[in-house]
Amino acid sequence: MTDTTDAPDPTPSDRPDLAAGVAALQAMNPNSLMHRMGIEVLEASAERLVATMPVEGNTQPYGLLHGGASVVLAETLGSIGAALHAGLGKAVVGLDINATHHRAARSGLVTGVATPVSLGRTLACYEVVVSDEDGKRICTSRITCLIRDAAPGA
Repeated sequence: MTDTTDAPDPTPSDRPDLAAGVAALQAMNPNSLMHRMGIEVLEASAERLVATMPVEGNTQPYGLLHGGASVVLAETLGSIGAALHAGLGKAVVGLDINATHHRAARSGLVTGVATPVSLGRTLACYEVVVSDEDGKRICTSRITCLIRDAAPGA
């Protein structure tokens, strides 16, 4: 259970510039799974995140988008959102993720849109909807992240 009623709203000085914050997260590991999957973040704030991912290169043997690829996209968006919500001096780790796969994608780009379910002091939960280029829902995921104090020197 989150403690949203007691969670203070971070002041603007506690929040990094959003574009710089996303870039800093990406720069932490240029060989990350996000880069290898071809995920491109288009919009990022604690309240809404949007990213695309190519189907090509992220398929299972039948040529369909791999369900795990959709989950990678969802976890990427939820984790970035939680980090932006948490602000400076905090570390975010995934606690739980689930996904329901509704239909297959065979080509093009899929788009993930993450919106918060709950943003608290210690937990952040996002719903992520992954859609194909026709706007049809491919996957619905929910991710919950734990927010902790960052390790000294991190």
